[in-house]
Amino acid sequence: MTLFQFIKFGLVGTTGLTIDFTTTWFFKEKLKVNKYVANAIGFSLGTVNNYFLNKHFTFQNTDTHIAEQFLRFALISFVGFGLNVGMLYWLQRNTKLNFYVSKGLVTVLVFFWNFTANSLYTFS
Repeated sequence: MTLFQFIKFGLVGTTGLTIDFTTTWFFKEKLKVNKYVANAIGFSLGTVNNYFLNKHFTFQNTDTHIAEQFLRFALISFVGFGLNVGMLYWLQRNTKLNFYVSKGLVTVLVFFWNFTANSLYTFS
């Protein structure tokens, strides 16, 4: 793990975050899908984007076992998603924070989990 990788991981995360928030907003606001389902869809699309960009840009990983590696990445993302949903749910039930402010706070916290776990497990 290097500071440069951390910064690159953040840049990749920004693209995933944009996909996540845009998708969540579209499904929740325009298609009137349940906010937690919309959140799951946005999170999933952001995760796929982040895997490919992190593999090639952040970690310059040449592992040819892409399916295996993606499953490791997906496992870490799934744990991150559980943290995401759990904290989002808790914030919505116990605070008066706006849904999107809560989602932003949760995203920052889950970012640290994702970087550490992917550095040590997925792309090591």
